[in-house]
Amino acid sequence: MDSLPFQGVSNNDGPAIEPDALNWLWQRPNGVSVGGNAYSRGITVVAPSRTLIDLNRSCTLFSGSVGIDDMTMGLGSARFTVEDGDSGAVLWRSGVVHGGDPAMSFSVPLAGLTSIRLVVHGSHGFLGGQIADWADAGFTC
Repeated sequence: MDSLPFQGVSNNDGPAIEPDALNWLWQRPNGVSVGGNAYSRGITVVAPSRTLIDLNRSCTLFSGSVGIDDMTMGLGSARFTVEDGDSGAVLWRSGVVHGGDPAMSFSVPLAGLTSIRLVVHGSHGFLGGQIADWADAGFTC
């Protein structure tokens, strides 16, 4: 399984991440913490956030966990979606996840897709924006 690398848009070796204009994205190879549980790696965003991932090859599955980063001290909430990067069709949607909640696992089939978009809809942000994690997210390609 490939981890979720931040390689920019010109990565031929695997999936490439491109945050939409004005989005903040932080790759955290040393781990994230959600609901008091540590995860070995993650991508942290400030919601609202939209991030396009060009798969750059045939992939069959995207999986991991999502949640509100523990650095928010239990504040805030968000909803996560994975969309088809071309059509915008929703492939997976979480319920509302609150600060302090355990991470929610996801598994999204990718057969036939060339890109996906990770979207975080935040509310009641922490210091002006909701800090949310895509924890231990990766691709089966």
